[in-house]
Amino acid sequence: MKIISLRARQILDSRAIPTIEAILETEKGVFYSSVPSGTSTGRGEAFELRDGNSEFLGKGVRQAVQNINQVIQEALLAKEFSSQKEIDEFLIALDGTANKSRLGANAILAVSIAFSRAFARQEHQTLFQFFSQQTSQLTKENEQQQEGLSFGLMPKPCFNILEGGKHAGSDLEVQEFMIVPFGESFEKELQMAAEIYHHLKIILMKHCGSLAINKGYEAGFAPALKKTEQALDFLVQAIESAGYKEKVKIALDVAANNLVYNGKNKYKINGKLITQDKLLDYYLKLLKKYPILFLEDPFSENDNASWQRLNEQVAGFFPQPFIVADDLTTTNIKRIELAKEQNLCGGVIVKPNQIGTVWETIQAAMRAKSVGWKIIVSHRSGETNDDFIADLAVGLKADFIKAGAPAGGERVAKYNRLLEIEKEIKN
Repeated sequence: MKIISLRARQILDSRAIPTIEAILETEKGVFYSSVPSGTSTGRGEAFELRDGNSEFLGKGVRQAVQNINQVIQEALLAKEFSSQKEIDEFLIALDGTANKSRLGANAILAVSIAFSRAFARQEHQTLFQFFSQQTSQLTKENEQQQEGLSFGLMPKPCFNILEGGKHAGSDLEVQEFMIVPFGESFEKELQMAAEIYHHLKIILMKHCGSLAINKGYEAGFAPALKKTEQALDFLVQAIESAGYKEKVKIALDVAANNLVYNGKNKYKINGKLITQDKLLDYYLKLLKKYPILFLEDPFSENDNASWQRLNEQVAGFFPQPFIVADDLTTTNIKRIELAKEQNLCGGVIVKPNQIGTVWETIQAAMRAKSVGWKIIVSHRSGETNDDFIADLAVGLKADFIKAGAPAGGERVAKYNRLLEIEKEIKN
C-alpha cells in the first residue's frame, strides 16, 4: 500500500476533553479515525500521552498529534505495508517502549485504526469483513473451540442506561447498570432498549423528580440514588413496564478499583465500608434476587483472591452468570494468561485503546476466545463519533458489545452502524 500522506489534529471527545483524529491518504482514498479515552482505567493500560500543561487542564494531546505529524509520518512515507500486523509491529518498534509511552498509545492507535480502514478498502472489503479475515488467518483452531458460544452473527448489545460512580458523580457507587435485550435481531434489541430507556425516564421522574434525568458520561440517567438495590429495582420496573420481562437481562460494571478504601482491603458500597468477604456475599445475594447476566470488575485489580472465589462460586448458579474482567486484564495477552491461570473470570472486556494497536487487540480477543471466555467489545466514557468498534465486534464474532445508552450521538453512531451491518449480512 502506497502512503501519500498522514496527518492528525486535536479534537474533543464527548466529555469536552481533547483527543486525536488521524487522516491517512493512500492511493485507495482518504481514511479517518479518532480515539476514545477512559475515566476509570486499569494500571496495565498502554500509556495515553497528554500535554500536562494549563491548556484543557492538562488534558491536551498536541504532543501526541505532533508525534503523528512528524515522527510517525516521516517514518512511514518511505515505506509500504501489506498487512495490519506489519504496520502495527512497525509502530510498536518505532515507539520502542513497553507501554507506548514515547509516542503515546493514543497516537499509535489513531494511525493503526486508519490503516485498518485503508487495508479493508484495498481488499475490497467492509471493515467487519476485514477483521473477520484477520481473525480467521490468526487461528482457525480458536474459532472451532468457540462453536456454540456466540449468540449469532451480531453481538448482543449491553446498554448502559443508569450510571453511578465516576461516570455520574452521585452517591451511587456502582458505575454502570446495563440492560441486555435478547431479541430476534439487533434491530429489535435496539428498539427494546430505546423503549426501556424511555420507561426508565418516566419512572425516575416520578420517584426522584426532574433532576433524575441528568445524564452520565455514557448518556445513561444519573439520578441521585444511594443504594444499588434502588437502581436495580428501577431497572426491573422499566423492563416490566416496557413488556420485556422475560427477554432482558441486567449487567453491572462495578468498577471496583474506585471502591477500595484508602488502599486497604475494604470496599465502600451503599455508603458503608465492608470487607472483601462481605462484598462477595453481597454480590451473591444480588445474583439470586435479580436477573443479572454478568458482573464486571467486581473487585479491584489487586484483589485476585476475591476474584477467584467469586468466579468459583457463580459456577453453582443456574442460569449461570459470569464474571468479566476489564481493569484486571486491559486487553493484554499477558494479563489474560494470568487471569486464566488463576481462574479469575469467565469473560473479558476488549478496548483497543487499552493496548494501543488493532493487531494486538485482535490477538488479545482471540486468545480470550481460545480459553472459552465471553468477549465484550467496549467503548470508553470519553467517546467520538467514530463507529470503529461496531465493525470490530462483528468481525471478531464477539458475544457482546458495550456502547453506552441508546442516546447521545457518539453512542448512537455505533448502534446505527450495527444496524447497517446487520442489513448487509442479511442481504
